[in-house]
Amino acid sequence: MRSTAVTHGVRVQVESAYLPERSDPSRNHWFFTYRVTIENHGPEVVQLVSRHWIIENGHGHVEHVRGPGVVGETPRLAPGQRFTYQSFCPLDTPIGSMRGTYQMIFPERPGDGFDATIAPFTLACPTSLN
Repeated sequence: MRSTAVTHGVRVQVESAYLPERSDPSRNHWFFTYRVTIENHGPEVVQLVSRHWIIENGHGHVEHVRGPGVVGETPRLAPGQRFTYQSFCPLDTPIGSMRGTYQMIFPERPGDGFDATIAPFTLACPTSLN
């Protein structure tokens, strides 16, 4: 499953996949991976300083995850640059979704920033989709 959003010239693309080898449906444990690519198509340097993920399982239970940076980094992107990382999400249902924002700043304009949208994307075990 894939999603794309552009906010102030920052393009966030996410692609998710089910990991059957890390999952155990008999114990209500489904494991997903997602790969994020963040590209700066704007005219200024931007830096990702924090994240806010909204994770929803198949029963509608919502969890908010906030924290500094991503995978231990706070990437700084000049115009035309991109940053890609991969992470994981366990769920207790075979289907769910994620969405959120990255808090971005303009390092050359202290105090200025914006939230880059992470468009919703589906986490789904292939057998759960018709």
